[in-house]
Amino acid sequence: MRVDFLGNPVSVTTDAALAAVNDFVDGFLAYETRAANVLAAAGADPESALLNAYAGVLWLLLESPEGPGRAAPYLARARAARVRAHPREQAVVDFATAWAEDNIPQALEIADQVLAAWPRDLLILKLRQYHDFNRGDFPAMLRAAASVAEANADVAYWHGMLAFAYEQCHLLDEAEASARRALELKRKEPWAQHALAHVMLTQGRIDEGAAFLEGVRDTWTGLNSFMDTHLWWHLALFHLSQGRFDDALDAYDQHCWTQEKDYSQDQVGAVSLLARLELAGVEVGDRWTDVAEHLAKRGEDVVQPFLTLQYLYGLARAGRAEAQPLLEAVRRMAVEAPDFTREAWRDAALPAAEGLVAYARGDFEAAVRGLRIVLPRLIEVGGSHAQRDFFEQIALDAVIRSGRLSEAQQALELRRGFDPDGVPVNRALAQVYDRLGLPDEAAKAHARVARRLAALA
Repeated sequence: MRVDFLGNPVSVTTDAALAAVNDFVDGFLAYETRAANVLAAAGADPESALLNAYAGVLWLLLESPEGPGRAAPYLARARAARVRAHPREQAVVDFATAWAEDNIPQALEIADQVLAAWPRDLLILKLRQYHDFNRGDFPAMLRAAASVAEANADVAYWHGMLAFAYEQCHLLDEAEASARRALELKRKEPWAQHALAHVMLTQGRIDEGAAFLEGVRDTWTGLNSFMDTHLWWHLALFHLSQGRFDDALDAYDQHCWTQEKDYSQDQVGAVSLLARLELAGVEVGDRWTDVAEHLAKRGEDVVQPFLTLQYLYGLARAGRAEAQPLLEAVRRMAVEAPDFTREAWRDAALPAAEGLVAYARGDFEAAVRGLRIVLPRLIEVGGSHAQRDFFEQIALDAVIRSGRLSEAQQALELRRGFDPDGVPVNRALAQVYDRLGLPDEAAKAHARVARRLAALA
C-alpha cells in the first residue's frame, strides 16, 4: 500500500492521485494554495474515498452556510467508496461527514481515534485543533498535539501546531521554544512564524516582533489568502503599537484587503484591522464601504459566533441595514443553536453582538452594558487572544466615551503593562489623565509617545 508524505497509508493506485493527496495534506499544513488541487483530483477519481473526503473538507473550511452544500457531492462519493478504503481513510470519511452534519462532538471523537492509531496523521490533528480553537478550548489543542509528540519530533508542522497551542494556553516560553524548533526544521513554516508573533505581541516585544516578521517576509510565497493576509495583519499590529500608522494602513490596502474578499477570514481580518486603525486615531476614509459590500452578501451568516460578531460590527459601522437582520439571527441562535454551541451564542455572542451594534451606532452606554460584563466569556466564541482583543478595545473605547474615566485609567494601565511604549495606549492614557486632572501622569504618557515616535525618525 502507498503512503502519503508523512507515512500514512493511502489506497490510491496512481502516482497522480498520490501527488494530489500530498498536495492537499502538505499544502493544507503549509497554508499553500496547492491544497485546492484536490478538487480537480477528486472530480477525476470518484472512486477514491480519501480524495473526495479531502475535497469535502476543503469546502467545509469555506466557513459559510454554503460550505456543507458544496461539500455534499464529494462526501457522498466518499461514503459510497468507503467500503473499499483503508480503515484510516474510512475514519477520515466519517470525520468529514460528522463535521458536515454539525456533529462536532462526534467528529472530535473520531479525530482522537485516528490520532491514537495513526499519530502521523497531522491533517486530522490540524482539523481537531481547528474545532477546539473555534470553541475556545485551548487545553484540548495542546492535549491533542502532545498526544502525538513521540511520532512527530522530526516534523516542523507539528512543532508549529504545538507552539500555537502552548501560546493560547499562555505557556509562552514553551510556545517560543516550539516555534523556534519548527523554524529550525523549516524556515518557511508560516504557522510557527505566526505563533512566535503571538508570543512577541503578548510579551510586548514590539520592535522585535516587527523585525522578525519583516525578516521572514521573503518566505510568504504560494500562501493561501488567509495565511498571507493574517501574517500581514500581525505585522500591522506591531506597526500600530510603534506608531507607524502609515505602514499599518498600507498593510491593509496592499495586503490584508486585496485577495479573497468574499472569504470569511479575509473579511474578519479587514474588519478588526480597520477598527483598530480607527481606535488608534487613523482616518480610514471610505474603506468601510467596500468591506460592508462584501459582508452584506453573507446574509444571516451564523456559522461561527466569532466570525458573525465581526461581520455584524462591519455592517453596523458602515451603517448598513443588513446589520439588523444579522443581529436578529444571533438572537435566534441564542435559543435555537445545537446544545454544543447554544451557551456560547446565548451567554457570550448575544450580549457582545448587542454591545457592538450599540457602539457602532454611538450608544456608548449600551455598548458598555453589552460588552463590559461579557468580555470574560468571549473565549467561548473562539478566536485567538490577539483577535479577541478587538472586543476588548471596543469595550475600552466605549468606557472612555461614556465618561467612566477611573475605570478607563485602570484598564489602560493594565494594557500598558504588556505594551509599555505603545503609541495608541499612551495617547489614550494622556487624554484620560488630562480629563482626570492628573497633569503629571498625562505628561509622562505624552513623553512616552514622543520618545517612541522620535525613535522612528
